[in-house]
Amino acid sequence: MSDLTDSTPAGRTVTARQPGSGRRPVAVAGTPGGPAGAAARDAGPREPAAKERAPKAAGAGGTGAAARTRTGRRGPADPVKALMHRHRELCERAVDPLEIAAGLEAHGVTDRTAARFRHRDVFSLAEELYARVPRGEEAPPPPADEDAVARPGHLLSATAPGAVAVVTAAGLRLTDGAASLGVGAAGAVGLAGALAWSLRRGPLRAPGRTMRATRHVVCWLVAYALLGDGLLAELVDGGPHGPWPLTPGPLVGLALAVAPAAWFARIFSAQARRRLGGSRGLEEFAAGTRPLLLGCVALHTGALIGLLVLTSLLLPVAIAPAVALGLLLFLARLLTVHGYPHAAVSGLAFACAGEALALAAVLGGRLPGCGFLARPVEAAVHAWGAPAVPALVCGAAALGLLVHATAALSRASAHTQ
Repeated sequence: MSDLTDSTPAGRTVTARQPGSGRRPVAVAGTPGGPAGAAARDAGPREPAAKERAPKAAGAGGTGAAARTRTGRRGPADPVKALMHRHRELCERAVDPLEIAAGLEAHGVTDRTAARFRHRDVFSLAEELYARVPRGEEAPPPPADEDAVARPGHLLSATAPGAVAVVTAAGLRLTDGAASLGVGAAGAVGLAGALAWSLRRGPLRAPGRTMRATRHVVCWLVAYALLGDGLLAELVDGGPHGPWPLTPGPLVGLALAVAPAAWFARIFSAQARRRLGGSRGLEEFAAGTRPLLLGCVALHTGALIGLLVLTSLLLPVAIAPAVALGLLLFLARLLTVHGYPHAAVSGLAFACAGEALALAAVLGGRLPGCGFLARPVEAAVHAWGAPAVPALVCGAAALGLLVHATAALSRASAHTQ
């Protein structure tokens, strides 16, 4: 390996060379066994050690770069964490995963969005958020079912409007003149109070959701049901020529229908909440809720028709406009209870505008050269009678609310506690 001269005298310089090493010759003083020889021996193995360390370091760096290249991850490794921080308040106050699922759905999170967070649907994503977000030592208990706690009181409040209306109708039949006027005024006040009481309790209760304009448009619709048909008939005949007849029959039937309306609203809310607990996807929940809503609306319409037929045995009632108005009020209340008051008041306002426009068109037709304004209304009244106008107007508004309710009330966010 090395070319060393053993016979070198002490004090001479020798050259130690390793073939293939490419190193500069090293001058060694003294004999091979002396201190200089030891230094030469020590210098030999240092270079291989340095050469070994360099590849190892390079290998370690290469391994890290290769690992980063293989993973290719950018962004957080936990995609749910960002969503958890964004909706922390919702997750902290939720009493169960279903409430989180409904809240996420209200914020536009769909099953397709949940797939980006590595979950099959919104319900699975909500379960993880509910499990990961702390809520203190224990979660708050779920709210009690008010209908189960105070059902007798709710039943009494739901039947109160019908009872007041029946008593008022009986008083109107038994009295005449000034006494009849007093009975009618007292009955109107009592019916308004009973109706307000029934709407503050039970499944028709909507705390903080009823818009102020709703009361005004409902008052108009009720007043038209009592006075509008007689007034419209008088206007078409060129009047009014004096006091026009009142029609309290529809109000009695609608007041009696408050009880079945509350019952069917409770059935819909309870069954929808139960379906929300058993569903594993938003589309599955919507597909099961739509026929439930349509069934409850159909049952309420059938009950309303039956009550109006019974009422017609005692008082004259136009069935078609009363059914259209009752269906419109029921759908508007359902939408208000479940968080869509703007849609409810829009449907009611549409009906009010249609009835007011019919009266204004007849009056406007009396102006010179404006007879064309009254012709559509006069044609409808001559063909089907004055009740045809509220029947068409309220029926169209109810149909629009039914279409909207079918889409809106089949969402999970409409059924949070």
